[in-house]
Amino acid sequence: MLILSRKKGQSILIGNNIEIFVSAIDGDQVKIGIRAPQNINILRKEVYETIQLSNIEASKGKIDLALLKNMTRSKKNSEK
Repeated sequence: MLILSRKKGQSILIGNNIEIFVSAIDGDQVKIGIRAPQNINILRKEVYETIQLSNIEASKGKIDLALLKNMTRSKKNSEK
């Protein structure tokens, strides 16, 4: 792990195309800006972890076949 100190307005480069900069410091809160290509996903860690847990739970879920069948019927009937 690399730990760096930065002041307001200073930045860190990751590779050739990702820049992390300190936008503001207010007490114990630091505002960070990130410049990266649009194809790079940027998520807060807690959001990423929530998505991962949700995906795991969804993959464990059991499908109610009767409900699915009724939903399919309802869709077909509404298309007529």
